[in-house]
Amino acid sequence: MTTIGRSSARRALLGAALWASTALVPLSAQAEEVSLKSSDGTVNLVGEFVEFVDNTYVIRTALGELRVSAANVRCEGAACPSFEVATADVTFAGSDTVGLGVMPLLLSGFAANLEAEITTSATGVENQSLSTFVADQGFGDPMGAALVTSTVSGDAFKALLDKSAIFGMASRRITPDEARALKAANAGNMVSPEQEHIIAADSIMVIVHPENPVSSLTIEQVRNIYAGIIVNWSEVGGPDLPITVLDRSADSGTRRQFQQAVFGENSAPAVPNAVIQDDNAASSAAVTDDPSAIAYVGNAFQRGAKAVPLVNECGITMEPTDFAVKTEEYPLFRRLYLYNRADNMPPLAQEIVNFILSPASDEVIARSGFIDLGVARQPQPLDSVRGQLLLAPNPDAFESGVMREMLAAMVDFDRLSTTFRFSPGSSKLDERGQLDISRLATYLESQPAGTKVLFVGFTDDVGEFSANRKLSENRAAQMLDTLRAYAGDRLANIEFASTGFGEIAPSACNTSDNGRAINRRVEVWIQSGG
Repeated sequence: MTTIGRSSARRALLGAALWASTALVPLSAQAEEVSLKSSDGTVNLVGEFVEFVDNTYVIRTALGELRVSAANVRCEGAACPSFEVATADVTFAGSDTVGLGVMPLLLSGFAANLEAEITTSATGVENQSLSTFVADQGFGDPMGAALVTSTVSGDAFKALLDKSAIFGMASRRITPDEARALKAANAGNMVSPEQEHIIAADSIMVIVHPENPVSSLTIEQVRNIYAGIIVNWSEVGGPDLPITVLDRSADSGTRRQFQQAVFGENSAPAVPNAVIQDDNAASSAAVTDDPSAIAYVGNAFQRGAKAVPLVNECGITMEPTDFAVKTEEYPLFRRLYLYNRADNMPPLAQEIVNFILSPASDEVIARSGFIDLGVARQPQPLDSVRGQLLLAPNPDAFESGVMREMLAAMVDFDRLSTTFRFSPGSSKLDERGQLDISRLATYLESQPAGTKVLFVGFTDDVGEFSANRKLSENRAAQMLDTLRAYAGDRLANIEFASTGFGEIAPSACNTSDNGRAINRRVEVWIQSGG
């Protein structure tokens, strides 16, 4: 494999000095040539270094003096300024998807929510930034500083383990081995609600050059491309052109989620001559520049590349709409996480995470290109994919009757994005369930009196049809009881009911563990027009 190194950010991450903030005072500078480059490759300026002032590089070029914000570029060359080191109050480490994609706007939103002034500066380390907060719109007392260093998800848990970061940013869930190592280091239970925080959702897009004529790819075709079996675009309806496969490093959370969705439990074989990219932005930039390339990136990093719809083994074309990602029914969805130790949460850190987990952050997350966890609402027309599936002929008269029963209910209800899922054969919610209960209660509290809400259960197709329907009914009733117990009399004006339809209307194919997990769910329907 060809590897493009992570360079200074990875080396800095391994040193204690990485988690320090920066006073941004140049120690030395010479009138020599430097290069200013952005991480996504869209900026590459060369000129004579003049000075560094107000977090801005000034260089002299043939076009005259140019001023470039240090927040957008890194400086390469002997004349680049170095910086003094100081201590930060809150430190973030890990996934570039979180650190570059959403954290800058979240910190800005946190400051705005408190009517504080935020100043974000570069530190001289690639993909690292420092944000300082001052109360009363800059006229009050300093509140502290947050340092964000963006590399890969695996680094989040290394930094938590050695206490060099307060927050670990990850685009995949912590592994059992990582959680056990941290527990042994007295960091606490890393999957408890107090330490594991789902902050947003994301879709991983398969992207190609904008002029590539390929209009869709099956999951099997993507699997074969990344296994080195399909090597030319002509094999999938494209031009006679060898495919350049762009991949990520083994400790990338984006790569882990992609492989799990495409290859399942099987390890993906290494593609000969695959080019390993440092981050999502680099992958997107490389695809835009190369007509032969294919890559996978988070939703916020599509930029000028072309996203290719995916077709599953059941023949269903799937696109990463916000609603499909909120319901976690798009196959390449993922959750974005923040983790913290139980023994290391200063007041500013707790304030930041409280804001990130609140509905106040939803607009900020959406603006960053990710999908917030707020409740969305969508009609269920009979001409939808689900409606057409239920209208299809079925030789089993009993199952047909259940399908007609569901169709009759759909006519009167919209679907909310809140969807509860369960482990196989279990009534235990997954780690997102408690957060969804809280969000749902808040949403329903704002609905007019007399609104009708229906909890609707579904299962996978493992087991006998009637038994599955009974299981789906029980799960729906359980979720209704859970919401009532949580909300108390806050929802006294809402009319509730529950039902279940078993294994009909699957949201994914039942041919894999992942597909079956998607189908074990309780949906929340709300009276249309209410």
